[in-house]
Amino acid sequence: MKENWLIFVRPARSGRAAARLVDYSAVCADFLVLSRKGCSMSPNRTPLWVELLAEFLGTFVLILFGAGVVAMVVLFPTGAPGETVHGGYTNITLGWGLAVTMGIYVAGKISGAHLNPAVTLALAVFRDFPWRKVLPYSLAQTTGAFLAAALVFRNYLPAFHQVDPHLEKTAGIFTTFPAFPSLPQAGFLDQVIGTALLLLMIFAITDEYNLPPGANLAPLLIGLVVVAIGMSFGALHGYAINPARDFGPRLFTVLAGFRHNGLTDGSQVWWVPIVAPLVGGVLGAGLYDLGIRRFLRRQA
Repeated sequence: MKENWLIFVRPARSGRAAARLVDYSAVCADFLVLSRKGCSMSPNRTPLWVELLAEFLGTFVLILFGAGVVAMVVLFPTGAPGETVHGGYTNITLGWGLAVTMGIYVAGKISGAHLNPAVTLALAVFRDFPWRKVLPYSLAQTTGAFLAAALVFRNYLPAFHQVDPHLEKTAGIFTTFPAFPSLPQAGFLDQVIGTALLLLMIFAITDEYNLPPGANLAPLLIGLVVVAIGMSFGALHGYAINPARDFGPRLFTVLAGFRHNGLTDGSQVWWVPIVAPLVGGVLGAGLYDLGIRRFLRRQA
């Protein structure tokens, strides 16, 4: 409809305004992750606490679905030889991808639905997201992940009592661990690659200069990116690709009394899924801007 069209003005890196004719409804639907000012023609006046609440709730939903699907696979074996419990690893990758999609739909219009400190950092570096919001966003995301892990644990408490009464072997439902503990560099590289792919694809999917998807499909496609990463780079360190998704639930496992939690058990594996995704996210976002976006902007 004609009333859906407007001139969308976005500051260019050179300081000049870049005006593009775009469909207003498409902007609202497609640029959930990378939008700093939402879809309003007027400057964004959403209070910071509202944005933080959106990040909290979006990450909360993400972890509820994500940790929930892992709990379904781990806690309900029948004991049959060679069984695949509730879809096994395939269900885990699909569940986490859908979890990301649902979290973005929850928070997208208010905060941009970063749901991930690696995304927030990359947006601050390459898309002028305010640096003063990076730490508050990250804390809101981590808090949402922590409380979602607590709720999943409470929901499945009878199953935990049956399968792992001493909480010795099921912390992996909530957080990630290396396949090769003696080779932390292997997990680090894996997390760098996975998160680089995540941010490269997020920037590609949501770039207004590229070919963004229509009909509010960006969250679904970003969820499919997470599915692909899990299927391709999921074994070496559990594809956290998100410091909040890993550290918030890991803190919960410590407080809940899980013995092998990666933080207080002496293994010191907790830092890999924090540092590596932050590095990988910046690398992936930078690779997209350097290799693709700068050429698209010349054609615009």
